[in-house]
Amino acid sequence: MNNPHTVIRYINIAHFIDHYAMLIFAAAVIVIAPVFAMRYADLLPYATPGFVAFGAGSLLTGWLGDRWSRRHMMVIFFIGIGISMMAVGLTQTPAQLSVALLAVGLFAAIYHPVGTAMLVAHAERLGREVGVNGVWGNLGVASSALVTGVVCEYLGWRWAFLLPGLAAVVFGLFFAGSVRHEVRAARKTADRATVHIAKDAMWRVIVALAITIVASSTTFNALTVALPKLFAERMMDLTTNAALIGVIAAVTYVFGALAQYLIGHLLDRHSLKALFLPLALMLAPLLFVGADLSGIPLMLVCVGIIIGIFGQITVNDAMIGKYTRDEWRARAYSLRYFLGFTAAGASVGLVAALHERGGFTLMLQALGGLCTLVIIGALLFPAEDAAHG
Repeated sequence: MNNPHTVIRYINIAHFIDHYAMLIFAAAVIVIAPVFAMRYADLLPYATPGFVAFGAGSLLTGWLGDRWSRRHMMVIFFIGIGISMMAVGLTQTPAQLSVALLAVGLFAAIYHPVGTAMLVAHAERLGREVGVNGVWGNLGVASSALVTGVVCEYLGWRWAFLLPGLAAVVFGLFFAGSVRHEVRAARKTADRATVHIAKDAMWRVIVALAITIVASSTTFNALTVALPKLFAERMMDLTTNAALIGVIAAVTYVFGALAQYLIGHLLDRHSLKALFLPLALMLAPLLFVGADLSGIPLMLVCVGIIIGIFGQITVNDAMIGKYTRDEWRARAYSLRYFLGFTAAGASVGLVAALHERGGFTLMLQALGGLCTLVIIGALLFPAEDAAHG
């Protein structure tokens, strides 16, 4: 039997790689666009197929994880996403770039339904492990903005894809040698974590989760894609250096990582409802306020938005972990991420269109309006004593 700590360690690394890989282009597009004689708003939509595949592919990958092997699927994830990243770094035309980014999205689709289910199955304390895992994903987001900015500035944009691609393949080989395929039996820890829902509360859980996932995932993806460009535009008085912009974005994301760690620990002590509602109430007002800000005030508001959105994602993952059984948990996560990331995939085109029409002011206002749905979801979600029946 595999050592749970070893499995969780690799699953956390995979979460880092997953988000890192998906956001390299968002940071590098500022540098790549002039190389292809294109504008930011024209080249950014070339990433849309990859982001759609990131969500849509999760239905198949979750099913394969449950019916075939979660371990084998994770080996394919590491090696496949690594080779795809290296392929992006070797592209010569925008069309080739879009195809390679599509491949990155397809392999990235493996992680969330399969890796998260694997994590929950091996977790001793669900809230803590989901929170720590979220930190790794968040650090992947932060490092992507930081490292890509530095590498683009000093080595060129191609190396920003080639180097992490090689690293992912190496981790995949280590994972394949360290983690064996297991025939899964129901784990006591997973069973203890599962909450049985009263029938009259089920519809409220499903509706709350569905609208929250669509709204928070779209906002998450739009914001993480747009943040490097947002800071580049609105912090010109402070700096125009791509590497420093990456540092500022990374520092902003670190606060999200800290929030996920804290929320994860609180989930083991408090009900989901008690954390869901305060996080929901943060997002819309901060997005509306940030729409007209620039410089340091914008960065501070973005810190609050990142804390709210990443904390909300930790709560969403814990909901699935608590309310589903291990034997079909990967499929439940696949539906969660299909819904979330498919909606989020549209956000790449949304960012480009809104930026073209009304700049980041319009984009942030639109996301603020969308996040009012998160408040509705939080109000609908039943308290756990109601959920128990």
